[in-house]
Amino acid sequence: MTGPERAVVLIVDDEPAVADSYAAHVRDTYDVRTAYGGEQALSKLDSDVDVVLLDRRMPDLVGDEVLETVRERELDCRVAMVTAVDADFDIVDMEFDDYVVKPVTGEELLDTVDRLLRCAEYERALREYYRVTRTYVALRSAKATAELADSDEFRRLEDRRSELRASLSTAAESLAEDDFEALFRDLEQ
Repeated sequence: MTGPERAVVLIVDDEPAVADSYAAHVRDTYDVRTAYGGEQALSKLDSDVDVVLLDRRMPDLVGDEVLETVRERELDCRVAMVTAVDADFDIVDMEFDDYVVKPVTGEELLDTVDRLLRCAEYERALREYYRVTRTYVALRSAKATAELADSDEFRRLEDRRSELRASLSTAAESLAEDDFEALFRDLEQ
């Protein structure tokens, strides 16, 4: 998700009443797509989707297979398994971003989506910071100090690097306070 656009959340559950209920809880904040099964989810899944709330047990195509397809397609979206299936050792190799056991409240759904979007934004900023820093280092190694000082491009690169560093610091603090607190709260249960 970039710019002022609303994030797109794909809600997947084979029980239409459950999927529609989840959609009602997040629709005011996010753009919502709803799928009532795994096959339908794959048809609605594209690069615009930012978060998938995915049931595990569905008759046509189970959530585990939908998740695997998401990762094979290398889509840049976060996936939360929202399921009545308690965690077992079969989830060790599954590449989901969150695991939420039903029943789940509307507030819990919103918190999950918010947290996943914050993590995604942090990861994107971190990748950009790494790219900008590698460019900065390459130029510092290849150019003389006087040449760098005379370069408007290099000054813009330095400014962007500073902005990203500050943004990452702020985002990390937010993640540490909100998301790690939620993680540890979950561990205490």
